[in-house]
Amino acid sequence: MMIRRGTAALTTALLGASLCVAAAPAHASTGGVFPPLKKNLISYYDFEHPVPGDPSREADRGRSGTTINLINGGAAMRVRDGARRHAVQLGQVAPSAKGNDDWKAGVYSAPGVPSLHAFSSAKGATLAGWIKMTGTNPSPNTETSNPSDVYNAIGLSGLLTGDSDGHAVRALLEIIEVSGTLHVVALGRRVDGSKSQTFAASEDWQSILPQNTWVHLAATFDYDTGAMALYKDGRPLDGFYTTAGDPWGLEGAPEPDVTSATDPRGIKIGGSYPQNTAEKNPCNCRMDGLMFLDRPLTPKEAAIQYKFANR
Repeated sequence: MMIRRGTAALTTALLGASLCVAAAPAHASTGGVFPPLKKNLISYYDFEHPVPGDPSREADRGRSGTTINLINGGAAMRVRDGARRHAVQLGQVAPSAKGNDDWKAGVYSAPGVPSLHAFSSAKGATLAGWIKMTGTNPSPNTETSNPSDVYNAIGLSGLLTGDSDGHAVRALLEIIEVSGTLHVVALGRRVDGSKSQTFAASEDWQSILPQNTWVHLAATFDYDTGAMALYKDGRPLDGFYTTAGDPWGLEGAPEPDVTSATDPRGIKIGGSYPQNTAEKNPCNCRMDGLMFLDRPLTPKEAAIQYKFANR
Protein backbone atom coordinates (compact mmCIF):
# COMPACT_ATOMS: atom_id res chain seq x y z
CA MET A 1 0.00 0.00 0.00
CA MET A 2 1.37 3.41 -0.93
CA ILE A 3 0.92 5.76 2.02
CA ARG A 4 1.95 9.12 0.60
CA ARG A 5 3.04 10.33 -2.78
CA GLY A 6 6.13 12.46 -3.31
CA THR A 7 7.71 13.89 -6.45
CA ALA A 8 11.33 14.39 -7.44
CA ALA A 9 12.57 15.59 -10.78
CA LEU A 10 15.43 17.30 -12.46
CA THR A 11 14.85 20.76 -13.82
CA THR A 12 12.84 20.96 -17.02
CA ALA A 13 15.73 22.51 -18.86
CA LEU A 14 18.15 19.73 -17.87
CA LEU A 15 15.73 16.96 -18.81
CA GLY A 16 14.90 18.56 -22.12
CA ALA A 17 18.53 19.02 -23.04
CA SER A 18 19.47 15.48 -21.96
CA LEU A 19 16.83 13.88 -24.15
CA CYS A 20 18.74 15.19 -27.16
CA VAL A 21 22.07 13.64 -26.12
CA ALA A 22 23.17 10.54 -28.03
CA ALA A 23 23.89 7.35 -26.11
CA ALA A 24 27.36 7.31 -24.58
CA PRO A 25 29.95 4.61 -25.32
CA ALA A 26 28.77 1.42 -23.69
CA HIS A 27 31.82 0.57 -21.64
CA ALA A 28 33.58 3.89 -20.97
CA SER A 29 33.83 3.92 -17.18
CA THR A 30 30.39 5.26 -16.16
CA GLY A 31 29.76 6.55 -19.67
CA GLY A 32 26.54 4.52 -19.85
CA VAL A 33 25.08 6.48 -16.93
CA PHE A 34 22.88 9.58 -17.31
CA PRO A 35 25.29 12.24 -15.93
CA PRO A 36 22.93 13.82 -13.34
CA LEU A 37 22.58 10.39 -11.70
CA LYS A 38 26.29 9.93 -11.04
CA LYS A 39 26.23 11.77 -7.72
CA ASN A 40 23.69 9.20 -6.47
CA LEU A 41 25.37 6.21 -8.13
CA ILE A 42 26.75 4.45 -5.08
CA SER A 43 27.82 1.26 -6.89
CA TYR A 44 28.14 0.37 -10.58
CA TYR A 45 29.47 -2.85 -12.09
CA ASP A 46 30.16 -3.22 -15.82
CA PHE A 47 32.35 -6.36 -15.49
CA GLU A 48 35.11 -4.68 -17.46
CA HIS A 49 37.19 -3.86 -14.39
CA PRO A 50 38.71 -6.87 -12.63
CA VAL A 51 40.70 -5.94 -9.53
CA PRO A 52 44.38 -5.80 -10.55
CA GLY A 53 45.99 -9.07 -9.56
CA ASP A 54 42.68 -10.72 -8.65
CA PRO A 55 40.29 -11.25 -11.59
CA SER A 56 37.85 -13.09 -9.31
CA ARG A 57 36.85 -9.66 -7.94
CA GLU A 58 35.15 -6.77 -9.77
CA ALA A 59 35.93 -3.11 -9.07
CA ASP A 60 33.13 -0.65 -8.41
CA ARG A 61 32.80 2.27 -10.88
CA GLY A 62 30.39 4.11 -8.58
CA ARG A 63 31.10 6.50 -5.71
CA SER A 64 31.51 3.92 -2.96
CA GLY A 65 34.30 1.72 -4.32
CA THR A 66 32.58 -1.42 -3.06
CA THR A 67 34.44 -4.34 -4.64
CA ILE A 68 32.36 -7.47 -5.23
CA ASN A 69 33.38 -11.11 -5.57
CA LEU A 70 32.65 -13.36 -8.55
CA ILE A 71 31.74 -16.33 -6.40
CA ASN A 72 32.69 -19.92 -7.27
CA GLY A 73 33.42 -19.23 -10.94
CA GLY A 74 35.89 -16.40 -10.51
CA ALA A 75 37.31 -14.88 -13.69
CA ALA A 76 35.51 -17.51 -15.83
CA MET A 77 32.22 -15.76 -14.96
CA ARG A 78 33.31 -12.72 -16.98
CA VAL A 79 32.12 -13.69 -20.49
CA ARG A 80 31.93 -12.11 -23.94
CA ASP A 81 28.44 -11.62 -25.35
CA GLY A 82 28.12 -10.49 -28.95
CA ALA A 83 28.65 -6.76 -29.32
CA ARG A 84 29.24 -6.50 -25.59
CA ARG A 85 32.72 -6.77 -24.26
CA HIS A 86 31.93 -8.63 -21.05
CA ALA A 87 28.97 -9.55 -18.86
CA VAL A 88 28.80 -11.76 -15.78
CA GLN A 89 27.53 -15.33 -16.20
CA LEU A 90 25.50 -16.61 -13.25
CA GLY A 91 23.80 -19.93 -12.63
CA GLN A 92 23.24 -23.17 -10.80
CA VAL A 93 26.16 -25.59 -11.09
CA ALA A 94 24.86 -28.84 -9.56
CA PRO A 95 21.06 -29.12 -9.88
CA SER A 96 20.87 -32.50 -8.14
CA ALA A 97 23.06 -31.88 -5.09
CA LYS A 98 23.06 -29.50 -2.15
CA GLY A 99 26.27 -27.49 -2.03
CA ASN A 100 27.90 -24.08 -2.24
CA ASP A 101 29.05 -24.00 -5.85
CA ASP A 102 26.47 -21.82 -7.66
CA TRP A 103 27.87 -18.98 -9.72
CA LYS A 104 26.73 -15.72 -8.13
CA ALA A 105 28.30 -12.42 -7.14
CA GLY A 106 28.32 -9.96 -4.30
CA VAL A 107 29.91 -9.00 -1.01
CA TYR A 108 29.07 -9.67 2.64
CA SER A 109 30.29 -8.40 6.01
CA ALA A 110 28.47 -9.17 9.26
CA PRO A 111 29.35 -5.78 10.86
CA GLY A 112 28.04 -4.05 7.73
CA VAL A 113 29.85 -2.76 4.64
CA PRO A 114 31.01 0.80 5.50
CA SER A 115 31.34 1.83 1.86
CA LEU A 116 27.56 1.30 1.50
CA HIS A 117 26.82 3.84 4.25
CA ALA A 118 24.78 5.95 1.80
CA PHE A 119 21.98 3.38 2.26
CA SER A 120 21.91 3.93 6.04
CA SER A 121 19.01 6.23 7.05
CA ALA A 122 18.20 6.47 3.34
CA LYS A 123 15.01 7.97 1.92
CA GLY A 124 15.16 5.86 -1.21
CA ALA A 125 17.00 3.53 -3.56
CA THR A 126 17.09 2.26 -7.14
CA LEU A 127 18.42 -1.04 -8.46
CA ALA A 128 18.89 -1.34 -12.22
CA GLY A 129 20.79 -3.25 -14.88
CA TRP A 130 20.81 -5.45 -17.95
CA ILE A 131 19.56 -9.05 -17.62
CA LYS A 132 19.57 -11.91 -20.13
CA MET A 133 18.02 -15.27 -19.24
CA THR A 134 20.33 -18.03 -20.53
CA GLY A 135 18.98 -21.27 -19.07
CA THR A 136 16.12 -22.99 -17.28
CA ASN A 137 14.55 -20.83 -14.57
CA PRO A 138 13.58 -21.34 -11.81
CA SER A 139 16.21 -23.88 -10.84
CA PRO A 140 15.79 -27.22 -9.06
CA ASN A 141 15.57 -26.71 -5.32
CA THR A 142 18.62 -28.38 -3.78
CA GLU A 143 17.34 -27.60 -0.27
CA THR A 144 14.66 -30.32 -0.44
CA SER A 145 14.75 -34.08 -0.95
CA ASN A 146 12.17 -34.03 -3.76
CA PRO A 147 13.99 -33.88 -7.12
CA SER A 148 10.94 -32.30 -8.78
CA ASP A 149 10.91 -29.28 -6.43
CA VAL A 150 12.03 -25.94 -7.84
CA TYR A 151 12.84 -22.70 -6.07
CA ASN A 152 9.98 -20.21 -5.73
CA ALA A 153 12.20 -17.30 -6.79
CA ILE A 154 14.97 -16.32 -9.22
CA GLY A 155 17.57 -13.99 -7.73
CA LEU A 156 18.50 -10.86 -9.67
CA SER A 157 20.10 -8.07 -7.58
CA GLY A 158 19.64 -7.00 -3.99
CA LEU A 159 20.93 -4.70 -1.26
CA LEU A 160 21.07 -6.48 2.10
CA THR A 161 19.68 -5.14 5.38
CA GLY A 162 21.94 -4.19 8.26
CA ASP A 163 21.08 -7.43 10.06
CA SER A 164 20.88 -9.75 7.06
CA ASP A 165 21.88 -13.39 7.13
CA GLY A 166 22.74 -13.03 3.45
CA HIS A 167 19.16 -13.34 2.25
CA ALA A 168 17.10 -10.55 3.90
CA VAL A 169 17.10 -7.32 1.88
CA ARG A 170 16.54 -3.59 2.11
CA ALA A 171 15.94 -3.39 -1.65
CA LEU A 172 15.53 -6.23 -4.14
CA LEU A 173 14.90 -6.77 -7.85
CA GLU A 174 13.84 -10.37 -8.30
CA ILE A 175 11.37 -12.87 -9.74
CA ILE A 176 9.25 -14.18 -6.88
CA GLU A 177 6.18 -16.36 -6.50
CA VAL A 178 3.11 -14.30 -5.59
CA SER A 179 -0.07 -16.27 -4.85
CA GLY A 180 1.35 -19.28 -6.67
CA THR A 181 2.58 -17.41 -9.78
CA LEU A 182 6.04 -16.04 -10.51
CA HIS A 183 6.26 -12.26 -11.04
CA VAL A 184 9.05 -9.75 -11.59
CA VAL A 185 9.04 -7.73 -8.36
CA ALA A 186 10.53 -4.86 -6.44
CA LEU A 187 10.71 -5.87 -2.78
CA GLY A 188 11.68 -3.38 -0.10
CA ARG A 189 12.15 -3.35 3.66
CA ARG A 190 12.50 -0.04 5.49
CA VAL A 191 13.27 -1.24 9.04
CA ASP A 192 15.73 -4.06 9.71
CA GLY A 193 13.94 -7.18 10.92
CA SER A 194 10.53 -5.73 10.10
CA LYS A 195 8.00 -6.37 7.34
CA SER A 196 8.67 -5.97 3.65
CA GLN A 197 6.46 -4.65 0.87
CA THR A 198 6.38 -6.07 -2.66
CA PHE A 199 5.36 -4.39 -5.90
CA ALA A 200 4.75 -7.10 -8.51
CA ALA A 201 4.55 -6.61 -12.26
CA SER A 202 1.25 -7.79 -13.72
CA GLU A 203 2.79 -8.97 -17.01
CA ASP A 204 4.01 -12.56 -17.26
CA TRP A 205 7.63 -12.71 -16.15
CA GLN A 206 8.74 -14.65 -19.24
CA SER A 207 7.24 -11.94 -21.42
CA ILE A 208 9.24 -9.32 -19.50
CA LEU A 209 12.42 -11.42 -19.62
CA PRO A 210 12.29 -13.62 -22.73
CA GLN A 211 15.01 -16.21 -23.18
CA ASN A 212 18.32 -15.09 -24.73
CA THR A 213 17.28 -11.42 -24.89
CA TRP A 214 18.96 -8.52 -23.11
CA VAL A 215 16.41 -6.48 -21.12
CA HIS A 216 17.03 -3.41 -18.98
CA LEU A 217 15.15 -3.55 -15.66
CA ALA A 218 14.92 -1.01 -12.86
CA ALA A 219 13.22 -1.08 -9.47
CA THR A 220 12.70 2.08 -7.39
CA PHE A 221 11.98 2.47 -3.68
CA ASP A 222 10.75 5.60 -1.88
CA TYR A 223 10.98 4.79 1.83
CA ASP A 224 9.31 8.07 2.83
CA THR A 225 6.16 7.74 0.71
CA GLY A 226 5.89 3.98 0.30
CA ALA A 227 5.97 4.25 -3.50
CA MET A 228 7.69 1.54 -5.53
CA ALA A 229 7.96 1.06 -9.28
CA LEU A 230 9.35 -1.25 -11.95
CA TYR A 231 10.64 -0.29 -15.39
CA LYS A 232 11.46 -2.38 -18.45
CA ASP A 233 13.59 -0.72 -21.12
CA GLY A 234 12.78 2.68 -19.62
CA ARG A 235 9.01 2.20 -19.54
CA PRO A 236 6.97 1.67 -16.35
CA LEU A 237 5.45 -1.76 -15.80
CA ASP A 238 1.88 -2.05 -14.55
CA GLY A 239 1.73 -3.82 -11.23
CA PHE A 240 0.22 -4.19 -7.79
CA TYR A 241 1.25 -4.08 -4.13
CA THR A 242 0.98 -7.44 -2.37
CA THR A 243 0.68 -6.36 1.27
CA ALA A 244 -2.20 -4.31 2.60
CA GLY A 245 -1.89 -1.76 5.38
CA ASP A 246 1.36 -0.11 6.42
CA PRO A 247 4.11 -2.78 6.39
CA TRP A 248 6.88 -0.16 6.39
CA GLY A 249 5.45 1.68 9.42
CA LEU A 250 5.15 5.05 7.68
CA GLU A 251 2.18 6.48 9.56
CA GLY A 252 2.95 8.99 12.29
CA ALA A 253 6.06 10.80 13.47
CA PRO A 254 8.93 11.20 12.96
CA GLU A 255 9.20 12.52 9.43
CA PRO A 256 10.68 11.94 6.96
CA ASP A 257 10.68 8.15 7.03
CA VAL A 258 14.05 6.57 6.30
CA THR A 259 15.67 3.16 6.48
CA SER A 260 17.35 1.79 9.59
CA ALA A 261 20.53 3.63 10.55
CA THR A 262 22.68 0.62 9.73
CA ASP A 263 25.15 -0.06 6.94
CA PRO A 264 23.90 -2.84 4.64
CA ARG A 265 25.70 -6.12 5.15
CA GLY A 266 26.37 -6.27 1.43
CA ILE A 267 25.10 -6.85 -2.08
CA LYS A 268 23.79 -10.06 -3.64
CA ILE A 269 23.64 -10.77 -7.38
CA GLY A 270 22.17 -13.89 -8.99
CA GLY A 271 21.17 -15.59 -5.74
CA SER A 272 21.41 -15.27 -1.97
CA TYR A 273 24.16 -15.67 0.62
CA PRO A 274 27.09 -13.79 -0.94
CA GLN A 275 29.24 -15.07 1.96
CA ASN A 276 28.84 -18.45 0.19
CA THR A 277 27.54 -20.39 3.19
CA ALA A 278 24.37 -21.58 1.43
CA GLU A 279 22.53 -21.49 -1.90
CA LYS A 280 19.10 -20.10 -2.71
CA ASN A 281 17.23 -18.84 -5.78
CA PRO A 282 20.01 -19.05 -8.41
CA CYS A 283 19.55 -17.27 -11.73
CA ASN A 284 20.68 -18.98 -14.92
CA CYS A 285 21.34 -15.70 -16.63
CA ARG A 286 23.82 -12.99 -17.55
CA MET A 287 23.91 -9.47 -16.13
CA ASP A 288 25.70 -6.26 -17.00
CA GLY A 289 25.73 -2.57 -16.08
CA LEU A 290 24.35 -3.11 -12.56
CA MET A 291 23.47 0.12 -10.75
CA PHE A 292 22.75 0.81 -7.06
CA LEU A 293 21.56 4.38 -6.41
CA ASP A 294 20.61 5.99 -3.09
CA ARG A 295 17.36 7.54 -4.34
CA PRO A 296 14.44 6.49 -6.54
CA LEU A 297 14.58 7.45 -10.20
CA THR A 298 11.65 9.39 -11.59
CA PRO A 299 9.85 7.96 -14.65
CA LYS A 300 11.60 10.50 -16.90
CA GLU A 301 14.99 9.60 -15.45
CA ALA A 302 14.31 5.88 -15.93
CA ALA A 303 13.53 6.50 -19.61
CA ILE A 304 16.62 8.66 -20.10
CA GLN A 305 18.89 6.21 -18.25
CA TYR A 306 17.73 3.45 -20.60
CA LYS A 307 18.72 5.61 -23.57
CA PHE A 308 22.17 6.16 -22.10
CA ALA A 309 22.63 2.48 -21.27
CA ASN A 310 21.11 1.10 -24.47
CA ARG A 311 23.48 -0.86 -26.66
